[in-house]
This record gives sequence, structure tokens and C-alpha cells, in this order.
Amino acid sequence: MTIASSNGSNLAESSLKLDSTSNLKTRPDRNTQNGQQPKLQRPTEDMNEEMMRAVRTMLLGVGEDPEREGLLKTPKRVAEAMQFLTSGYNQSLEELVNGAIFDEGHNEMVLVRDINFFSLCEHHMLPFMGKAHVAYVPNDKVVGLSKLARVVEMYARRLQVQERLTRQIAEAIQTILEPQGVAVVMEATHM
Repeated sequence: MTIASSNGSNLAESSLKLDSTSNLKTRPDRNTQNGQQPKLQRPTEDMNEEMMRAVRTMLLGVGEDPEREGLLKTPKRVAEAMQFLTSGYNQSLEELVNGAIFDEGHNEMVLVRDINFFSLCEHHMLPFMGKAHVAYVPNDKVVGLSKLARVVEMYARRLQVQERLTRQIAEAIQTILEPQGVAVVMEATHM
């Protein structure tokens, strides 16, 4: 078994086999409306301006003065932060992996633990954060360990619920590597 921590330490242990999870059926990335996939759009400058106006409205709604010195640039900062915190919508699994899958003949468990992540809960758009642990038993094919952390990051940078985030990461590993088995554990604290 290969164990890697996101802090850079690696350990090697004896082989451990998991049951195969063949024919895993993937589910939609997020809730659907009457069976239809959501219509996502790439952010535009007009959408950024709309977000800034919405933040200004929120400031007024909580009784603040958006014209006071400390809040003058807040709408722009919040819009930029939201673009960053939801940047996973603009990434694809294919681009992220970029063909970096290697046929190594490896069949012992690979585990990357303590992957720090943060996301926004889709219900209140408040943060949740924690550590992810991703393991798989290869079917000869492996991917660079850093790619596993990037998969976690890509799905975390979307409006999420922890259960879907966990499933999406597992299904992504299953899709790109077709391993004998996949396990994902997410430990998070919600605000």
C-alpha cells in the first residue's frame, strides 16, 4: 500500500485488497429540475456587475452604508471571491488530469490523506472546510498523487453539500482510472 499525506510524507506498507466496484453508475453533479440538467453559464463581466450590485443591496439590507470607507470596495471583493470559490464550475476532469494516467502494473492501495479543502454549502452559501482522504486500489493504472488533491479541489470549488462532494470525488476517480475500488472520506466543519 502506498500512503501519501498532503504534507509531503509518504509511507509504504503491505498490500491490501478491496472488493471491486465495477459498473459504478454515476449520478448528476447536482440536483436536477424535472430530470433536466442545470443550465450553467461561464461568468461574464455583466454577471460580475450584477453580483456587485447584489452585494451592495445586501449591505443596505443589513443596515450598512455601502458608501462608507471600509465598504467601498466590498462589492468588488465579494464578487471576485465568489468567482474564486466557485471556479470548479469552469474546470473539467479531462483538462485537470491532462492524460497523466500511467500504466504501472500497480495493484496495491494508494491513499492520499489530509487533503485540505474548503467549499460553500449550497443552502446558505456559507463555508465548510476540512480534510479529505482519497484511496483507490489500482487496476494497473495510476495517476500522479497531486492530481487526487486537484480533483478534490475542483469539486469543492462549487456550491456543494458534503455528501455530493464525497460522491463526486469517488466517481471521478472511478471514471479516470477504473480501479478495483475507491474510498473517499470527508471530515468537515460547517459554519
